[in-house]
Amino acid sequence: MRLIRNHVFAALVTGTGFFCSYPAFAEDLVVTSWGGAYTLSQQNAYGASFEEQHQIDITWEEYSGGLLEIRAQVESGDVVWDVVDVFAHDARAGCREGLFEKLPKNFFSSLDNDLLVDRPNECVGPNILWSWAMAYDARDFDGERPAAIDDFFDLERFPGKRALGVYPQANLEIALVADGVEPDAVYSVLATDEGIRRAFSKLSQLKGHLEFWSAGEEPIEMLQSGDVSMAIAYNGRVGAAALDGRDWLVPVWDGQVVEEEWFVIPKGAPRANLARAFLKHAAAPEQQAEQARWITYGPMRKSALALIEEGEPWFHSGKEVLPHLPTTTARLNRSVISDPLFWEENGSELTEQFATWRQNLSQ
Repeated sequence: MRLIRNHVFAALVTGTGFFCSYPAFAEDLVVTSWGGAYTLSQQNAYGASFEEQHQIDITWEEYSGGLLEIRAQVESGDVVWDVVDVFAHDARAGCREGLFEKLPKNFFSSLDNDLLVDRPNECVGPNILWSWAMAYDARDFDGERPAAIDDFFDLERFPGKRALGVYPQANLEIALVADGVEPDAVYSVLATDEGIRRAFSKLSQLKGHLEFWSAGEEPIEMLQSGDVSMAIAYNGRVGAAALDGRDWLVPVWDGQVVEEEWFVIPKGAPRANLARAFLKHAAAPEQQAEQARWITYGPMRKSALALIEEGEPWFHSGKEVLPHLPTTTARLNRSVISDPLFWEENGSELTEQFATWRQNLSQ
């Protein structure tokens, strides 16, 4: 099962990188990602400085995610992509299948004790962290404002409609945290029939007060139009909107569900040596921090987060980006780190149950 996500962020402009002299490679590099403003952020944070260092051009291609295209290239022996941006579950499944190059042992020795999440295997290089998080319209609350995930379910203190995605991912985890489950215990609870019933029961408390979205911009539009007062949304969308002038849009990090994205090299990539150099470059604290200058996603490295904290305001527009990043230590302490293996094993069944639950809400 593939998580669905759209990357749309604030307009980006060409950025400067961190330059030093390296031997030039004769060939260019093909990096495949998600397109739009998200890829532009990678071009600014990773690409420009890498091109300068190695005196090459990077061709940026777009794909729709999953392993189908990668598998087809590897199995045919006609691999044209050198580096691919993948979701957490694809990072694990693709490495198990032998679709990715394994990196040399100690390739990322500088990552020891510096990653905010564990590196799952020897195939992946650090990229970014993003989250599903609660957000609200400050204009709807003159006095007390929502501050924790259980406020999302408190219709008496905080009246108004709520917006949820049409997917079970994040919604079930958030419901359990709001019901008193500690974030690090969510998946052990959700792995039981009673835990699943508990999550759906919590969500059902919002019956008659729910709107659903299927595209990333929709919850922001629902909040702006007044159709809902709170939403579970992609943190990148919330941050981009807030930094683009909609400062009435406020994130609540309590109970957020954090997702990983990694860089991988397809097995048989034609420019594997250059691809490995790119992965090492993108993992450097300076480049990890630099991406937060263009996008409200969090770096994977603690040292990169420290650079942002020391250098605020960090965003390219001159505004502070730290309030919009999901990965400060305090926020992660109250976060669910999404478990891709759980969703790989249970996603199809829970997707069906979630669809049935949605249908029953109208009865």
